[in-house]
Amino acid sequence: MGTLDRNLITAASAGDQALVSRLLAAGASARAADERGRSALLAAVQNRRTEVARMLMLAGADVNLKDAEANSPFLLAAATGQADMVRLALAHGADLASTDRYRGTALIAASQQGHVEVVKLLLKAGIAVDHVNDLGWTALLEAVILGDGSARYEDTVQLLLDAGADANLADREGVTPTRHARERGYKTMVKMLMRARGH
Repeated sequence: MGTLDRNLITAASAGDQALVSRLLAAGASARAADERGRSALLAAVQNRRTEVARMLMLAGADVNLKDAEANSPFLLAAATGQADMVRLALAHGADLASTDRYRGTALIAASQQGHVEVVKLLLKAGIAVDHVNDLGWTALLEAVILGDGSARYEDTVQLLLDAGADANLADREGVTPTRHARERGYKTMVKMLMRARGH
């Protein structure tokens, strides 16, 4: 990897727009990645540098390029609740079928964290709502099992149900979202799930 490309990753990480612009003009590649597969765009997303990310995407950076840990700028933006970044990624060819190291989609990662705004964006973009990851969990199951039952998780569950999530799709042990919610004492979620014909 050349010095220009390496410097671009450093500048993107620091959020230095002027330097990023100069390096791109000098021939640094927006698509280059280091030994661990980390691109300048991934570095920008990791450090929440939205404006730098926008510059890099306009310069041709790949929002789906994964590092050694199967993180891509798009997946990481969704997992960390960066709605503006997700919006940008979707406008620049984000692959809705792309998955992380647990074979989870961006929707599963966002639902697990209760990132309501990101969940809305992804559902509107047409992401698969009932995708099952390596743990045997859907976005709905993740929101119930890994959430804390707070308002943002209730909103997440409602959004998923409104988008047609199957309320009866159980985990590998045969436990449904409704039963998980009931065991955790999430009364509002139980009501939502029952309304959606969840057992």
